[in-house]
Amino acid sequence: MENKFKRTLVTTALPYANGPVHIGHLAGVYVPADIYARYLRLKGEEVLLIGGSDEHGVPITIKARKEGVSPQDIVDRYHKIIKESFEEFGISFDIYSRTSSKIHHEMASDFFRKLYDKGEFIEKVSQQYYDEEAQQFLADRYITGTCPHCHNERAYGDQCEACGTSLNATDLINPKSAISGSQPVLRDTKHWYLPLDKWEPFLREWILEGHKEWRSNVYGQCKSWIDMGLQPRAVSRDLDWGVPVPVEGADGKVLYVWFDAPIGYISNTKELLPDSWEKWWKDPETKMLHFIGKDNIVFHCIVFPAMLKAEGSYNLPENVPANEFLNLEGDKISTSRNWAVWLHEYLREFPGKQDVLRYVLTANAPETKDNDFTWRDFQARNNNELVAILGNFVNRSLVLTHKYFGGKVPAAGELNDYDRATLAEFTNVKATVESYLDNYRFRDAQREAMNLARIGNKYLADTEPWKLAKTDMERVATILNLALQISANLAIAFEPFLPFSAAKLRHMLNMSECRWEQLGSSTLLAEGTELAATELLFEKIEDATIDAQIQKLQDTKRANELNEHKANPIRENIEFDDFMKLDIRVGKVLECTKVPKADKLLQFRIDDGLGGRTIVSGIAKHYNPEDLVGKNVCFVANLAPRKLRGIESQGMILSAEDADGRLVVITPADEVKPGSEVK
Repeated sequence: MENKFKRTLVTTALPYANGPVHIGHLAGVYVPADIYARYLRLKGEEVLLIGGSDEHGVPITIKARKEGVSPQDIVDRYHKIIKESFEEFGISFDIYSRTSSKIHHEMASDFFRKLYDKGEFIEKVSQQYYDEEAQQFLADRYITGTCPHCHNERAYGDQCEACGTSLNATDLINPKSAISGSQPVLRDTKHWYLPLDKWEPFLREWILEGHKEWRSNVYGQCKSWIDMGLQPRAVSRDLDWGVPVPVEGADGKVLYVWFDAPIGYISNTKELLPDSWEKWWKDPETKMLHFIGKDNIVFHCIVFPAMLKAEGSYNLPENVPANEFLNLEGDKISTSRNWAVWLHEYLREFPGKQDVLRYVLTANAPETKDNDFTWRDFQARNNNELVAILGNFVNRSLVLTHKYFGGKVPAAGELNDYDRATLAEFTNVKATVESYLDNYRFRDAQREAMNLARIGNKYLADTEPWKLAKTDMERVATILNLALQISANLAIAFEPFLPFSAAKLRHMLNMSECRWEQLGSSTLLAEGTELAATELLFEKIEDATIDAQIQKLQDTKRANELNEHKANPIRENIEFDDFMKLDIRVGKVLECTKVPKADKLLQFRIDDGLGGRTIVSGIAKHYNPEDLVGKNVCFVANLAPRKLRGIESQGMILSAEDADGRLVVITPADEVKPGSEVK
């Protein structure tokens, strides 16, 4: 089918500038995007690879407050680390900029203003919590308090992680600001909303009917969101860090980071090409692709397209090849727990081995499901594949040529049947690799490229030119000519995947050019071409090196466990009279059942020595109901009744929370009568 596009715009999810980049980011977004962009450049196509740092939002202001610096200090620090790491790792961005730049602020502001002037937003006034000490409105995640359902005292404003109930911040009992610790107050605030429901018919048609070729994880997530019914989504928030909302009466309000960040793709393109950026965003002959992780699917497939459609003059993405997540040694990567392999640390600890990590991350790419990175697999793939297959074949071909022909490409004589069969094998590689790359199957494409090295290794092993050198140098010349032609093909095939190694190989082969259309040719190197000195493409990684990395992770895990086992800080002192107000008693559990349609709630019938009472508690995931019947438990008897799932709970059963989140019901050591007071 004829390609209807003249050029391709490739964007990569903007990494959040409150920390460095790790291998999960690389496997999910940046390595596949770079492979694809390099592939298109090899084909001689017009392509841009656009990236940048996402530098706005609450987490950055929180980090700045904790460190006693400005948000700009935070983003400057991490933008530098991220950008330099990408450059050293070989991610070939045409531009890597940032959303705190002047040009981005101007473009994001203009984009909002155009939609505002067209009447594309809904204005709503709502009540939100305000921290008077910090002098700012609070996002739900930065409000903590007591869950009204299970009485967990460390619930967040959007969810209680003890009982799993979704919450609004206003549901919390005794809410506190996670920033200052003070009690927030409710204040009216006005915000602007993008009515996604307005664009639901368009999105249903465009995605569900028009893009059935998208990856199943992308298509499925989009279908789920659309089928549930789209709702208006706020595009502004109360904060002093970000792009100011450019309308009157919006003091102290900025564009919500999810609205502002994707516009960074546009502003970065304009920064790179101030006079021709619109060709890349508005010309229908430009194909646009977003490379992202699965956590960003809804923003790039539903929200950003709705924004672009509302604006009216922009292209929409042709594909969004989102990857799943990469785990580390069987555990989910966690930046807060330092459970990660950080790119800037890898580059320092494995100098010159960018391609090893690129190879392993592509071989384990989480294209269809979550996958796992382990240091033992990293070592095995380096030693058994890069060294033993690719590096070994190239090294033998060049060393033998230097030994027998003075380092010059020998002339090929008459080919025999085995030579022709080998040539037929590797001439088919181009079509196979190309088909995989065109369909964003980078793991399969790299595997096929490595198969070319396997073909070469088998050819040398079968023909044994080092033995023939004693009797038939003409035959040796033919064998080594063909081996060198395969090596030259490898330099092309691996350029998108292993750019540093491919460049080194081209140098050793004295290749004057490198074009994708040459892949599969058996005449890439002319007779008499003088080869450069032979260098090893890859070197074996020893056990001690890997052991050190595993030990580093084990030390991290131990530190996390020690930290998790530390008791929570003691709360502020209370007066003795306040304690005396609590009426804590012992009761015997007469009945215990699960609350219907509430996975984490148990309903107790307690003998309290006064006729009995009902208590609902969020401990169902820690106990089977039958295990609690007949036990004596401690409970707060004078807590005001509350309805949970339509059941009036007349008290609170006391539990201790272990470091791993396990709840243990408090029971007296000896048998006591129901109704006995705890003093």
